[in-house]
Amino acid sequence: MDLHQLFVFTKVVENKSFSKAAEDIFLSQSTVSTHIQALEKSLNMKLFDRVGREIILTPHGSRLYQWALKLLQLKDEAMLDLIEGMNELRGIIRFAASSVPGQFILPKMIKHFRNQYPNAVFHIEQSSSKVVMEKVLNGAVDLGFLGKKFENDKLCFVPLVKEKLVLITSNNIEINEPVTIQELLKYPFIMRNSGSGTNAILEQFMKKNNISKEQMNIIAYTESGQNLIQFVMEDIGIAIISEIAAKDYAKKQLLQMHEINGFEDERYFYLVYNKNKTLSLLSRLFIDHVK
Repeated sequence: MDLHQLFVFTKVVENKSFSKAAEDIFLSQSTVSTHIQALEKSLNMKLFDRVGREIILTPHGSRLYQWALKLLQLKDEAMLDLIEGMNELRGIIRFAASSVPGQFILPKMIKHFRNQYPNAVFHIEQSSSKVVMEKVLNGAVDLGFLGKKFENDKLCFVPLVKEKLVLITSNNIEINEPVTIQELLKYPFIMRNSGSGTNAILEQFMKKNNISKEQMNIIAYTESGQNLIQFVMEDIGIAIISEIAAKDYAKKQLLQMHEINGFEDERYFYLVYNKNKTLSLLSRLFIDHVK
């Protein structure tokens, strides 16, 4: 069984496409097809079903994928054992992160990790917490960093950073302390989209106080935390966001930060990985490092 053919096979499975796999590993599509055909011939079994334009793993292909990941990992560990010093460890960690940890926490973690493993390369995608969870679940990325825990037996959540939410306003707005959620209903609101961890906590707090979205003057929804902050600084509306994201802007007096009376809900930011996905040695080292 050829290890390179197995490597190509895993990329086709993960990309769900011969053409995307070819692009991912810098081969022509015809070369990828040749490798898969040779692998199927050597095993005397069909690994993919072609249904229209889609390719679907056969039961044999699904079983082989798990073994292929283990064999390729074993190969990586064998190569690592031949390298003198851990600093020679090379590889890519594919990451998906929600906005706050992606912008304000992950860069520091990567900096510390690369002090020990300077040849590590990170591919980072930024999405809502829900999309981050989905990418980890379907194997599109190795690790995720998000502000909401989802119930799923396949996922392992590692709590890393605890924080709370705060109100932010422009410098032109004067709000008397202590701030109550009822008082805020008269102001225009900028909200995160429904897939964000911040939005989930805010909706839970509103429900606890018998406040519906219809009672709020919501003028905009945004996927980007940075975009939301810009809206507030331009005095378009107020918002409730992560204290981690707000405090640097407040220190520079670019906006005002307030605590909301009775809003004591705290949350964790989690590192998440798929327990059924065989992670590279570098990814497992990163998990151990941030713990």
